[in-house]
Amino acid sequence: MGETVLITGVTGGLGQALAAEFAGHGYDLVLTGRSAGKLEELSMQLTAKYGCRCQTVAVDLTDPTAPQWLFDRTEKAGRPVDVLVNNAGFGDVSAFAASDLQKDRDMIAVNVSTVIALTRLFLPAMLIRGHGGILNIASMAAFEAMPEWAVYAASKAFVLSFTEALYEENRGRGLHFCALCPGPTATGFEHAAAGAAGSKLFAETADAAEVAVFAFRSFTEGKIIAVPGAKNRLEAMCAG
Repeated sequence: MGETVLITGVTGGLGQALAAEFAGHGYDLVLTGRSAGKLEELSMQLTAKYGCRCQTVAVDLTDPTAPQWLFDRTEKAGRPVDVLVNNAGFGDVSAFAASDLQKDRDMIAVNVSTVIALTRLFLPAMLIRGHGGILNIASMAAFEAMPEWAVYAASKAFVLSFTEALYEENRGRGLHFCALCPGPTATGFEHAAAGAAGSKLFAETADAAEVAVFAFRSFTEGKIIAVPGAKNRLEAMCAG
């Protein structure tokens, strides 16, 4: 039996690219997202191309009971999760005083609370086995405060800090902990964040497949913070 990776939020561009990248390196997959139809379609594509085993779990991660339910499903299936990829997340563009409070709460639920809960549920068994690890998708937004992206940037700063702390707590125990901090990436994020104006938010976007290749390599090489792109790395250094 090969190793298994669980990836949240695979119905978007980067999630799909990460699923393909892990499958291409021999991993079996547990794929999650809100659309059962899209999950099944992706599962069939990846299984046909890579010959991997694939389990799909349709779940809404704004629901506080979702992480435990997802964990229980994987346990029931008898599929130990070797690698957890906390990819699901979304942003919103708005001055905070005029923001949608429920959307802000949902953003914290997906970007922060779910990351905490899934990590807490899956990490103990990883530590017992002494291999695997956690890849958390943060953002370049993690490195500095961003007006009109206040909640999103703060949530990604949490993800970055959380990942670094996990590494320090578990140093030398055989696991990898990596925070991927991409800049704008062609994933559909823009439209979700800003609606009809979303395609105009960023002048340039990176290719999701290239970011996924970089993410996988960085994770397996044991990098703690992975910033794709020389320009982004320079900006991260200056912000730090």
